[in-house]
Amino acid sequence: MSAASDILVFGEVLYDCFPTGEEVLGGAPFNVAWHLQALGDAPGFLSRVGDDERGEAILAAMEQWGMSRSGIRTDPLHQTGRVDVEVRDHEPYYTIVPDCAWDFIDAGTLGSIPDEGILYHGTLGVRSAVSRNALLSLAGRHGLSRFLDVNLRAPWWDGEEVRRWLRGARWVKLNRDELALLGFTASDHRQAMEQMQEEFQCDQLILTLGEEGAMVLTGEGRFYHEATQKVERLVDTVGAGDAFSAVYIHGLRRGWTIPDTLRTAQRFAGRVIGLRGATTTDRAFYREFTN
Repeated sequence: MSAASDILVFGEVLYDCFPTGEEVLGGAPFNVAWHLQALGDAPGFLSRVGDDERGEAILAAMEQWGMSRSGIRTDPLHQTGRVDVEVRDHEPYYTIVPDCAWDFIDAGTLGSIPDEGILYHGTLGVRSAVSRNALLSLAGRHGLSRFLDVNLRAPWWDGEEVRRWLRGARWVKLNRDELALLGFTASDHRQAMEQMQEEFQCDQLILTLGEEGAMVLTGEGRFYHEATQKVERLVDTVGAGDAFSAVYIHGLRRGWTIPDTLRTAQRFAGRVIGLRGATTTDRAFYREFTN
C-alpha cells in the first residue's frame, strides 16, 4: 500500500448473503474503508481474499471504486469470507463462516506502512492467531493511533482478548449491548461509560444507542450526546455502525469538533439503513457529506 495513506483499515472483507439471494460486499473494516474512500480520505486497506469468484469480485469492486488493492493478498488455500444474514424486524442476525481468507492476514506481506496516522480495526478481525499477530505488528508502531471498533459476534470473541486490545486504543467505539457484555452494566449509560473510561483511559469513548442517538466521553471527562435524527427510509440496519465509524474517523482526520462529528456520523448512519446491506456504488449518495 502507499505510504501516503494516513488511515489504515485492517480486517475482514466478505460477502453478506441474504435469504433473498442477494450478496452484498461487507465486513466492518471493508465497509469503513469503502465509505472513507468515497469521502475522499483514500485509506489503505489490509486484508486477504480467496482465489475464487468472490475474491475476484472484491478486487474488481475496489478497483472500480478507486481503492488501492496493494494491501490485499490472495489466499490459495482459504475461501473468501462469507456471512449469512437473516433479518428479523429490520435487525440483522449473522452466521459467520470460520477459517476464511481474512483469518490469515500475514504480517510479512503488509508492505509499506506509514510512520503515523490512524489505524482502524475491530475485534472480529483478531479471532485467529495469524491475523492477530499481523495486527500486533502494526499496533506496535508508536506513530499509529488505534481506533478500536468493538464488534462482539458470538462465539468469535473472548473477554480477556478484547480487554487487551482496549488497552492502548486512543478511540473506542461500541454499542450499549457490547458495553454490558464487557461488564459495564450500570443502568445509566453515562455511569457505565465512566466506569469503562476509568479502566481503559482512552481519549474518546464513543457509545452508539440506536434510536437514542450516540454519546462520547473524553479522557478529560467531557460528555457529549447527540439524539437520533429522523430516518427517511429503513431497509435493514446492516452496516449502520460501520457508517458511523467511517464518518467519525473522517471527522477526526479533518479536525471537526466532537458535536459536529457526532451529528454528521448519526446522519450518515441514518442514510445507510435505507440501503440493502452496508455499502452502495452510488456516488451521489455521499454528495452531501463530501460537500
